[in-house]
Amino acid sequence: MKFVPVMWSVWIVLVVIMAVLYIYRSNLTKDEEDQIFLDDSFDHEKSAQAAIVAKVNRIEPYVKLSLWLAGLATLGVLVYYIIDFINQFR
Repeated sequence: MKFVPVMWSVWIVLVVIMAVLYIYRSNLTKDEEDQIFLDDSFDHEKSAQAAIVAKVNRIEPYVKLSLWLAGLATLGVLVYYIIDFINQFR
């Protein structure tokens, strides 16, 4: 099996995973409020916002990891094609 299709497949999978995680995080935070009134009558809002923050904090390491992996894969693709370009002119 050739290296280039595997390289592109790995890159595509990593970018799709990153995009799915970003979309999921975006969907979680769309109901998050910028300002919360902390009166006793708003306890249900406070608990709902705390649940959203907990979910976002739980997924955040995976988002960062997917960003780093996709970045490294992109760097790997670029390095491969730069080396290939240099080798063609030798």
